[in-house]
Amino acid sequence: MSGVIVTGPPKADARDVEVLAGFGVATVSEAMGRTGLLGPGIRPVQQGVRVAGTAVTVLSWPGDNLMIHAAVEQCGAGDILVVTTTSPCTDGLFGELFATALTQRGVRGVVLNTGIRDTQELRDMGFAAWSRAVSSQGTVKATGGSVNVPIAVDGQVIRPGDVILADDDGVVVVPRERARETAARAEAREAKEAATRAAFLDGQLGLDRYGLRDTLKRLGVDYRTYEEYEGARP
Repeated sequence: MSGVIVTGPPKADARDVEVLAGFGVATVSEAMGRTGLLGPGIRPVQQGVRVAGTAVTVLSWPGDNLMIHAAVEQCGAGDILVVTTTSPCTDGLFGELFATALTQRGVRGVVLNTGIRDTQELRDMGFAAWSRAVSSQGTVKATGGSVNVPIAVDGQVIRPGDVILADDDGVVVVPRERARETAARAEAREAKEAATRAAFLDGQLGLDRYGLRDTLKRLGVDYRTYEEYEGARP
């Protein structure tokens, strides 16, 4: 397998990334029309952590982490490393030594569509990581691949320089051209949710706030007393 290492790709504006960092993955996905999620299979190795950064992408051979070594050189402050393989792989391609090298370069975290190991060490050093599997299985460094090329994870295309946002709920990708627009939409959604939260604290029901009583009626959902319900049963 040959490959290519692309240097100097365009990136989302750092100011837009910082704004997006203030929102949860669910909010940002909703702001983009319920798109961008990398799927429920990629989970954090820690809890209570949210990171946002620009993607450095890696396409590797299964069981081989050579291209992660190559990608470290392409990483800088504010980046998030995103790794996938040419076919499904759960081997532990990434561990504490990689995290040490990336921390020195200002990288904010890693998202792996593969396995990860040294999870306790990663938590101890505060390096944020999300992966599809946890596995102690080691790897080789023998096959070429690519860095900073478009990759796909669970049907979502991730290009170098796109925004990656990750938290306890999962991971979402925001195309770099849509970062500012998505940040504005997320802010509006947060304001709307704040108003709804205040209404709920004041006792209002979602049925009334969202106008769902008419929806229930339209769908033929009836209200019946317990006696009426029991009496109608065969």
